[in-house]
Order: sequence, then C-alpha cells, then structure tokens
Amino acid sequence: MPFFKITLIRSAIGLPTKTTGVLKALGLRKRMATVFHPVSPQVAGQIMAVKELVAVSEVEKAMSKAELKATRKPDPGYYIETPATEA
Repeated sequence: MPFFKITLIRSAIGLPTKTTGVLKALGLRKRMATVFHPVSPQVAGQIMAVKELVAVSEVEKAMSKAELKATRKPDPGYYIETPATEA
C-alpha cells in the first residue's frame, strides 16, 4: 500500500487560519517535520491546499520515527578501528 511522505518546508506564520488548520489536520506542527499518510483522494486534496508549503513524495512503506532519525543522522566523518592483536 503506497503512502504520501509529506514534509513541511515553509512555515505557516502569517497565513490564513484555514491554511494552518489544514497543516494541523495533516499532523504537521514544525518545519522539517515529516508525516506519512496512505494515498487517498482526501489526503491529496489537503496536500493541494498547502502545496506551496510542503514537499511530497510517494513511498511504498511508512517509516517509524526511529527509522526517520537514522536516515537524518550524518556520517561521523571518521571510523574507529580496533588494533590488530599481536600474535
């Protein structure tokens, strides 16, 4: 079952209350927050109402919060290697 991956890119500060209500209905509270919703005409209509503020992609599987956090974690830039044991 496909899902919409919706990320809030721009803030809704200064926009009409209707727009803010649509974002709340989608579950988007803060910038760069990501939510997953099943593909349906109702959700597509909500996305169209705030299309200037969000980035949307279609994915096969919804990710958990832990999985999302793991994808955002940057590479440390170094790796710790254990010394070879001397024989």
